[in-house]
Amino acid sequence: MKSSIPLARRGTTIASQAGLGERLFASSEERGFAQKIDDGLALVEVGLLREVAFGDDLADVTGRYLLEAGGKRVRPMLALLTAQLGDGNTEQVIEAAQVTEITHLASLYHDDVMDEADVRRGVPSAQNVWGNSVAILTGDLLFARASQLVARLGERAIRLQADTFERLVLGQLHETLGPRIDQDPIEHYIGVLADKTGSLIAAAAQMGVIFSNAPAAYELPVVTFGEKIGVAFQLIDDVIDLSPRPEQTGKVPGTDLRAGIATLPLLYLRRDAVHDQEAAALLARIEREVLPHDAPPAHTAEADAHLAEAVADLREHEVTRVTLAEARRWADDAVTALDPLPDGPVKKALTRFAESVVDRTK
Repeated sequence: MKSSIPLARRGTTIASQAGLGERLFASSEERGFAQKIDDGLALVEVGLLREVAFGDDLADVTGRYLLEAGGKRVRPMLALLTAQLGDGNTEQVIEAAQVTEITHLASLYHDDVMDEADVRRGVPSAQNVWGNSVAILTGDLLFARASQLVARLGERAIRLQADTFERLVLGQLHETLGPRIDQDPIEHYIGVLADKTGSLIAAAAQMGVIFSNAPAAYELPVVTFGEKIGVAFQLIDDVIDLSPRPEQTGKVPGTDLRAGIATLPLLYLRRDAVHDQEAAALLARIEREVLPHDAPPAHTAEADAHLAEAVADLREHEVTRVTLAEARRWADDAVTALDPLPDGPVKKALTRFAESVVDRTK
């Protein structure tokens, strides 16, 4: 397990990792803005370590497991960024940022059980260490702790958290059941991404505005930004799943493909296979040699070779370039949504964040 030292006290700050350091801000005033984000993240991190502590020994270990494994703290960072449109790092903003990260952590425990994931954040997934039941219950405990925290913030925060939680669950449900017969699979997939990822990112950005007493007119722009950048983030992950550079991406190539997850490149391939023989042949090979059937996919040398070949062919296929273009379109739309915000370091930072989401494939 990794060190529990707050991330902002380590060699590289989270804000800098997200492209919000000196590469973005040239003036001393703007660098001071970036320092406020890092200072806020340090407070959030200390609070997270405190809030995920439980009286029960086992719960204390399992609850901290994924927190201490790392993570970029994207949601708290966005809450702190949008808070600079108002009074900045207020006590309520710090608590709201903690709520978003604990909610995100809880969802990871549940997601990994449903996806039968082997690894999360570079460590064995919780259910691989303690089993499905403990992983599910740990996620429940974290959701409960997030609810306790958000109750301190008042009725509006409770309603926002409840609405977001509902969307998280509905997104997972829709992903599990798949599209209806009369529903377009690609539209269904984008809707799942908006619910599972975009909703909580949007809520984090909105909480930053609300609890810093920023003008209410800024809420809709940052919510729209959060929804759209969340979709872009996941679409880029679909491309990263096919990357030949796991040492840079931190993801084993073909992880989603081997698990049978219908990412956007695969959905595009299925759509194109109806009228394109090359796409149909590649799809047939992937379905025959790679996608799981009744049993989990084998990790034999032959199966690994088939996977590597399929990943390479899918990566070079037009559908992956179209997926990347779609991710860029969502990121561009996210930036456009920021037009009503005043010019300054917040808009600049959010724009740079959107660009950094797409740059992850480089």
